Amino acid sequence: MFFLTGDKSVRDYKNYLFDADGTLIDTTELICKCFENTAKVTGNGTIAKEEVLKHIGLTLKDQMAVHFGKLDDSVFQEYRKIHMQYQMSVYSEYLRLFDGVAETLNELKSKGKRCAVVTSRFKDSLDVYLKGTGIFPCFDFLITPELTLSHKPNPEPALKAMELLQAEPEDTLLIGDATFDIECGSNAGIDTAFVLWSINDITSLKVQPTYCIRKMSDIISN
Repeated sequence: MFFLTGDKSVRDYKNYLFDADGTLIDTTELICKCFENTAKVTGNGTIAKEEVLKHIGLTLKDQMAVHFGKLDDSVFQEYRKIHMQYQMSVYSEYLRLFDGVAETLNELKSKGKRCAVVTSRFKDSLDVYLKGTGIFPCFDFLITPELTLSHKPNPEPALKAMELLQAEPEDTLLIGDATFDIECGSNAGIDTAFVLWSINDITSLKVQPTYCIRKMSDIISN
C-alpha cells in the first residue's frame, strides 16, 4: 500500500534532500523540447515525448544512451554541447517552481533545517535554474553528477549529501518525483517522499516510498 499524507503524516527531520527537476522545478516541457532539438540537429530523427518522459531523472549521458545509443566520451560531449546550448537559450520560456516550493524551503530554513539538492542535472545549469527561481540560498549543498562516480538510483548521491551535511540516516528525508529518487533514498537507508505532482504514476515506483505528498508544504511537521 502507498500512503497518502492524509493517511500518514510526515514526521519532523533535521535534513532534507531534494531532487530538482520535476520535484522543485517544472522543467518537463523544457527537457522534451531539448531532446527534440538534439535529435533533429544530430540526425537522429524524432523522439516520442512519452519516451523522453520515462527517462527523466537519469543523468544526461544515460538519457542520451537510451535515445541515441551508447556514445563514446567525445561524441557525448559534442551532443551535450548542442543540447545545453539550446537549453540555455530557451530555458527562461519554460522555467517555473512548483506551487509552495519557495515558501516551504524558506520555512525549513527558518526552523534551522539543513537542505541539499540531490540531482542528475549538471551544476552549471542547476546553478542558473536555482538562482533564476530564487531558491539557491535555501541549500547548504548541491550534489550533482560531477561529485559522485555512481548516480541515482545508486545510493551514492544521497550518501554524499549526508556526508556533507553530517546527517544521520534516521534524521534525513529524500523528496523526489521518480523511481530513481525513491530507490536512491531507500538504498541509502533513509526515508523517502514521492511527490504526487510528478509526471510519473505512482505505479512506476520500484520500491515503496515512506510517504506520498500532495503539496510541498506536507513535509513540514506541525
